[in-house]
Amino acid sequence: MELLLVIFAVAVLGSIVARPAILRRLERRHYERAAASSPPPPLAPDASQAAPGDGPVSFRKDGDGPGRVTEGGLVPVENLDQRLPGPDDALIEALEQSQRTQDWRPAGQLLAMTDDAELRWQRVQSLAGAAAMELAQWQRAQGSAGPAEQPGGAAAPGTPGGDQGDAGWLREWRREQPADPGGAQVYAQFLVWQAVSDPGSPSHRIILEEARTVCREAARLAPQDPTPLITELMVARALGCDRQEFEALWQRVAGLAPDHMGAHLAALTYWSEKWHGSRKEAYAFAERAAAGAAPGSLLPALPLFAVYDHLPDVTFAEGVYQGKVVTDAIEAAHYALHHARAGHPVLPHVQHLLLFFLVRAERYAEAAEQVRAVDGYVGALPWVNSENPARQYAAYRALAIGGH
Repeated sequence: MELLLVIFAVAVLGSIVARPAILRRLERRHYERAAASSPPPPLAPDASQAAPGDGPVSFRKDGDGPGRVTEGGLVPVENLDQRLPGPDDALIEALEQSQRTQDWRPAGQLLAMTDDAELRWQRVQSLAGAAAMELAQWQRAQGSAGPAEQPGGAAAPGTPGGDQGDAGWLREWRREQPADPGGAQVYAQFLVWQAVSDPGSPSHRIILEEARTVCREAARLAPQDPTPLITELMVARALGCDRQEFEALWQRVAGLAPDHMGAHLAALTYWSEKWHGSRKEAYAFAERAAAGAAPGSLLPALPLFAVYDHLPDVTFAEGVYQGKVVTDAIEAAHYALHHARAGHPVLPHVQHLLLFFLVRAERYAEAAEQVRAVDGYVGALPWVNSENPARQYAAYRALAIGGH
């Protein structure tokens, strides 16, 4: 799992134990078997030939490359892009150029031109995740017994003497442009990914403390940008900061970006029963945010994420996904999608999770519409929480279009 693997997967770190993992695996196999037995539906040759929810659904899109439909109208499982929840060609181009040349400038220039706060947050997550993955892969290829370390205990990108592919572009970015808020933001998030990738490490807390220091530096460099404060929310949750400290930090974030969906998702997990709150507190946080959402906001969809975070490990019982709590959250998410501003960067995250719930609720026609919207990309909840995101998504996709 790459890039956005850890954007939301961090919400469940530390909560997984052996028995729930086995039960979830059994449940996944149940849905994969059901998907395998679903007959393929007829697909319209073009989207214009079928109205939404009426008749065969076309999944055809234009273009080539990751996330684009090929033969049969659906992206083959092996071509599903696990890096992102939806298309961001500018990010992929900049990232691949930086990784290929080990030059930070393509990534830095893209981030410098990214003014949208939601999109900037996502791109910072992605660049940092890519650097963490790149460094980990380089270390494995080198046969390292352990990561090269910085004074704070984090593995150092671009360790001197390393070959290409060791995330040296991020180290050079920080060295050459220490006052660049983008470089500081990406590095702070990189440290978070380093820490949460091995929560049992003796340096886990040291790395998180260093990440918090860099977050605060980044916030000083760009006082009006909520991105480093959102990363600090993740640090505060992982460090187990008390409620008063977390709430004070949250008020700073909300003051800068009251309708920032990514910020609310980062804060929501603190209040979940898996971390430092309860189901009641998480639901209350999500419902308050949804009720106070401004026009064009995606916050009405936040309760769906709260429900997902508190699902039981196994839900074979009939009717669980047709109950009032789930139904209300689904309808609120539909409302958010229909009223969100055009091109909202977090739309694909909502669509992926909505697809999951609609299939479970056996609302296949509506689920098929979400497949059409997101097919080709699987870098989002709930797929990133599975052992094989592409296969898990494909199983639900088959049920959606087969049931339709």
